[in-house]
Amino acid sequence: MSNQQTPNQLKQHRDQIDAIDEQILQLVNARANHARHIGELKDDGVIYRPEREAQVLRRLQAHNQGPLSNEAVANIFRAVMSNCRALEKELSIAFLGPLGTYSEEAALKQFGQGRTAIVCGSIDEVFRTIEADQADYGIVPVENSTEGAIGLTLDLLLASPLKICGEVTLPIHHCLLSKQTDIAQISHVFSHAQSLAQCHEWLNKTLPRAEREAVTSNARAAQMIHDLVSADGTFAAAIASKRAAELFGLNVLAENIEDDPNNSTRFLVLGKHDVAPSGQDKTSLVMATKNVPGAMVSLLAPLAEHGVSMTKFESRPAKTGAWEYVFFMDIEGHQLNAPVSAALKAISVHAAFIKVLGSYPVAVI
Repeated sequence: MSNQQTPNQLKQHRDQIDAIDEQILQLVNARANHARHIGELKDDGVIYRPEREAQVLRRLQAHNQGPLSNEAVANIFRAVMSNCRALEKELSIAFLGPLGTYSEEAALKQFGQGRTAIVCGSIDEVFRTIEADQADYGIVPVENSTEGAIGLTLDLLLASPLKICGEVTLPIHHCLLSKQTDIAQISHVFSHAQSLAQCHEWLNKTLPRAEREAVTSNARAAQMIHDLVSADGTFAAAIASKRAAELFGLNVLAENIEDDPNNSTRFLVLGKHDVAPSGQDKTSLVMATKNVPGAMVSLLAPLAEHGVSMTKFESRPAKTGAWEYVFFMDIEGHQLNAPVSAALKAISVHAAFIKVLGSYPVAVI
C-alpha cells in the first residue's frame, strides 16, 4: 500500500462517518420528538419509566451485532433516553456525596447527564430528601459482592414509605490517591469502612505500616487528602475512584487495588411510585415470623409451591425487642405476576409482618 493511498482511504472513512453522524443526529431528534409527544399524552405525571427503559435496552442488546459491546450500547442509549426525558423535566437525583462517590457513578449510569444532582451527607439524608419531595429519586447502596449487605439501608427501607423503583450494579475498582508521588511515603490511608475492608489484603501487603481510618465516603476521603496540609512529615492517601482523583486533583498511585477483581456494589433506585412489569423483574420484601414452631418453613414454602425463585435472604435485628429479627428477601418476578402474587398472599397468612418494598426491572448491565 502506497503512502498516497492511506490518506485517501482515511478520508473515505471519515467522510462516511460524517454522513452517518448526520443521519444519527436526525434520527435522535426524531426520537426526541416522539418522546416529547408521549410526555404530553401522559396523565399521571410520572416521567421516569424504569420498566420501559429496561425493555428498550434489553431489545437493543438482543439485536446488537457489534463491534460495540452490549455495555457500550446500553451506555449510549441511556444517554439518549436521559436527554429525551429531560425535554419533559430534568429529574433531581439524591445520592451520598460529595461528588466523586460510587453512588454518584451509579446515578450517572442509571440517569445519565440529563438530571440535577442533589448531594447528601448521609444515606439517611437521601431517604429524607426524597420523602420531603426535595428530589424525584434517590440512589442508595444496598449490598457489596465482597462485604455483604449495607445494614443501614435495609433498616431505612423497613421504616420508610419509599418504594424501590430499580437497581444498578456497578463494578467497583478502587485506586490509591494522594498528593504524593511515592507510594512508599504513605503513612495514613482514609476511606469508607467497606472500601478499607475490600482492599484489606492489598493494604497488608503494600502498606503494612500505614494507619487506616474510616470516613463517611470514599469521595470525602479524597476531599480530605486534597485539603490536607501536612507540616509534620505525615503523608496520607485515600482509597477512591479515578473520578475522585480527577475531581480533587490527586495522583493515582495504584489502580484496581480491590482484593476481589469481580468486586461490585448493588444500588437501589428509590422513589414514590410503583413500577409496572418489564418482563424481567425482581420483587423485594421484608417480613417477620410468628413465634411458633416451623414458622420460617411456613414463610418459605409458598415460594416453592408457586414456582418462585428466591435470589437473596438477609436477616436483620428488629427494633422491637432483643433477639427478634426481620428477614429481607429478593424473589424473581413482579408482584403483579400471578405466581408471585399467589406466593405473597400465602406468605402473608403465616407472617407476623410483611412489607413489599417494590417490584422493579432486573439491572441491565
